[in-house]
Amino acid sequence: MKLKNDKHRKARGGTSRLLSISCEKCGSHVFYYQKDGPGILKRLYLDRIYPLGIKTGKQLVCKHCKELLGMATIYKKEKRPAYRLFAGAISKELFQENKIK
Repeated sequence: MKLKNDKHRKARGGTSRLLSISCEKCGSHVFYYQKDGPGILKRLYLDRIYPLGIKTGKQLVCKHCKELLGMATIYKKEKRPAYRLFAGAISKELFQENKIK
């Protein structure tokens, strides 16, 4: 797996990091996410979620405990589909991309 290097990454300064996203309530791993640029994590763009075949819907829900983590939206500035995260719904940890199988 390689990190995406496109116009969105370049618009945010060209830096990216891979995050392991987990449910804050039960602690189970949900997916990996490529975070571009500095700042806090407010939304998750669908094209940055790994594995790419993850089931998408109107709500982002933990598979293990069924906790609601976020809602689907279209980010108006870039017209990109994303999940808007609820405060305190997820925990994140920096992850090395070469450790993903």
